[in-house]
Amino acid sequence: MSTLAGRIALVTGASQGIGRACALELARRGAHVALAARNVDKLNEVAAQIAAAGGTAHPFALDVSSEESIKSGAKAVIAHFGKAEILVNNAGITRDILALRMKKADWDDVLTTNLTGAFLLTQAVMSSMVKNRWGRIINITSVVGETGQAGQANYAASKAGLIGLTKSLARELASRTITVNAVAPGYIETAMTVVLTDEQKNAMTQHIPLGRAGTDQDIANAVAFLASEEASYITGHTLDVNGGMYMG
Repeated sequence: MSTLAGRIALVTGASQGIGRACALELARRGAHVALAARNVDKLNEVAAQIAAAGGTAHPFALDVSSEESIKSGAKAVIAHFGKAEILVNNAGITRDILALRMKKADWDDVLTTNLTGAFLLTQAVMSSMVKNRWGRIINITSVVGETGQAGQANYAASKAGLIGLTKSLARELASRTITVNAVAPGYIETAMTVVLTDEQKNAMTQHIPLGRAGTDQDIANAVAFLASEEASYITGHTLDVNGGMYMG
């Protein structure tokens, strides 16, 4: 399948989990992928996997909590590939603790990484999309950004903020044939959830109508669709990929 043949995609947090799956799927569909994360060694492994499958990818050291790193990283991507057409804002962190005990640093770190970082990177590559009058911006939010979650006030706020950012940018950029959408994963099996006990996992799946946890490939498929021409008339939308655990 080569529905994205020749497109240039930038994926943050591409060294593992959902970001890695998105990078692999976009490459499988023909995109040339800029792999961005702090761990370059892991990015090299992903790039090698893409190359072995006949795709094209290049690693870029990028820390979305640093404005300087974002600007230099975006500049490096555009210098290497000539432009950026698809942006997947996936990188994120958690600092879970009840609000009563949450330190300001816990709040600031999560908002800076998950929300401000996505905004600054979008801003950094936006002119490339505007110039070419085509673009796809896809923000990875979360079901907790829609429902809230005890112990995750910072994370939920950052993910809810991404939804607001998505809708605002969708209105600003539509005239340039740039769509902006969000994907909201539910309970997904990743390195973050593998540490849960079987009891905890069973408790989670009891609230999912489809009766199972999602996979990073489920999210990658949704991202690839929103990046494609088939989704050209969808913008400002939050696509829930959660097995039915939240129906907004």
